[in-house]
Amino acid sequence: MPELKRLHAGHASAVLAFELANRAYFAGTVSDRGDDYFARFTDRYEDLLAEQEAGICAFHVLVAEDGAVLGRFNLVDIEDHGAVLGYRVAQHATGRGVATAAVRELCRVAAVQYGLHRLRAATADQNVASQRVLAKAGFVPVGPAGPAHLGGKSGTWFQRDLLPRPDGVRQPVDRP
Repeated sequence: MPELKRLHAGHASAVLAFELANRAYFAGTVSDRGDDYFARFTDRYEDLLAEQEAGICAFHVLVAEDGAVLGRFNLVDIEDHGAVLGYRVAQHATGRGVATAAVRELCRVAAVQYGLHRLRAATADQNVASQRVLAKAGFVPVGPAGPAHLGGKSGTWFQRDLLPRPDGVRQPVDRP
């Protein structure tokens, strides 16, 4: 059973293997990280861990029983009890509910461990699979997302409230 874990230094080689193995697949739906990302991977990875330590981001990996990374699930720009969710799932793990389960778990973690009240996520118009994952995980569309947020593509912002909204409507935190 895959497990969602907070990113740490020991995940570096598995994360790099995941990114390299899925680079072409990801480029079909999300922005390619570019050659510089891979050339400077160690420095960038250390920067991510520093951002996490500072509390402005929380990075997670979905790890298979054999230690391979199946996905990355990130909370970035943490402020004012909210964050932006971003995620990537390995091509061979798609279509099995892995992404939906991990996003739901991250919503629970975001509320319980990080004290967040809402998450936002942007997805490109052509990324129907990501839109379905977000909808199944309780996110609702809240407006257009411009090319600046989606690597030159247009799309939609989705949001999930993790606590009751002022109008009394509650989007529940999923419990295992």
